[in-house]
Amino acid sequence: MGNSSSSSSDADDPRFAAAARAFTPKELEDLRSLFTSLAARSQIDGKNYVSPEALKAYTGIDGELGDRVFDLTLQNPTDRRLTFRDLVIAKGTYERGNSEDIENFIYRVVDISNKGTITRLPDIVLVLTSIFNHVFHRAAMPEILRAFTDSANFTDDSLSEEEFRRWCNRIPAVRKFLGGNLLIPSSDPVPKLQYNMDDDHQVLLRKEYAWHIAGAMSINELQEWKLLYHSSVHGLSFNTFLANIQNDGPTVLIIKDDEGYVYGGYASQPWEKHSDFYGDMKSFLFQLYPKASIFRPTGSNRNLQWCGVNFSSDAIPNGIGFGGRVHHFGLFVSAQFDKGHTFPCTTFANPCLSKDTRIRPKVIECWGVMMHQNRAEGGVKGTVLERFKEDRHMLNMVGLANSSD
Repeated sequence: MGNSSSSSSDADDPRFAAAARAFTPKELEDLRSLFTSLAARSQIDGKNYVSPEALKAYTGIDGELGDRVFDLTLQNPTDRRLTFRDLVIAKGTYERGNSEDIENFIYRVVDISNKGTITRLPDIVLVLTSIFNHVFHRAAMPEILRAFTDSANFTDDSLSEEEFRRWCNRIPAVRKFLGGNLLIPSSDPVPKLQYNMDDDHQVLLRKEYAWHIAGAMSINELQEWKLLYHSSVHGLSFNTFLANIQNDGPTVLIIKDDEGYVYGGYASQPWEKHSDFYGDMKSFLFQLYPKASIFRPTGSNRNLQWCGVNFSSDAIPNGIGFGGRVHHFGLFVSAQFDKGHTFPCTTFANPCLSKDTRIRPKVIECWGVMMHQNRAEGGVKGTVLERFKEDRHMLNMVGLANSSD
């Protein structure tokens, strides 16, 4: 393997050369400094190598998942010594590479025992447990862990690479963690939750759920979420709801119905009176319990948000909703806040979010997404062209920029 210096053998290695081109000279210099620091901590016979323990301490990921990540960064896994060449190739391929390279890496990481297939036990459960321990510094409650594993469609208790890719799309926080954070310590992926309630158990939005929802959002939207409305405190009142969230920008709406199902939607635009659908491609629907999944816009139509207030026509229902069409929304809560519905819709390619299509909300809460000042000023305003470019970017992220509206 050689040592860590940029030798002629490194320069002649096509994989190293290709990976190095993904970085600026300054970034390569920073990688060199990082490697030197990790090698010094490793203390391997005075050699410039990085040990598994040093890399795991740096990433904060230990146990079998940490060992698996270390093995996959090596070009020669038999010697268990990470070189500068290994580090550049791994980061260049798995952090700066194309989506196919990144997804292949994620699949191989989750295949803990290197058997060529992913199973519920031990692979999915072990990886989720490791992620929760890393992010929350504690084990996840069994029902929360089950909500994430049950969203995967296992065939004979295993997942093909395509099935695993679909699971990662439904739980983007897992993909974001495994695909972008394994070789560099991540910033806090969980928003700070601000609320004034005596009983924490009344709050629907647990930290694990916030992490799940935040996986589909930008880093600027992950700083702080503030509880603006909770039906246990403010009553099931549409008018109070609107008064509490007025002009507060993006919000996270969460509903627990009388069947015990928990689900909701991220509204990227303020809840304001409209006689038709509005919103942009940042909005999405989600499930939290008994399954955890996220359903982002498909680009099939623009029926993203709905907010009907004091309309007298049955053709314009009063209440709030997401997706679908009038009277057949992906998610809708009537202005009385006592009933609603959730139907499969092409807007988000979501299933019915609850046990039945007709729902009776038991608890409703709404969180305001506190944006950085520059983001808050630019998030809703701007020219039509600027807004179109933002929506176009979101479509590109899901590979649907050329789909018809």
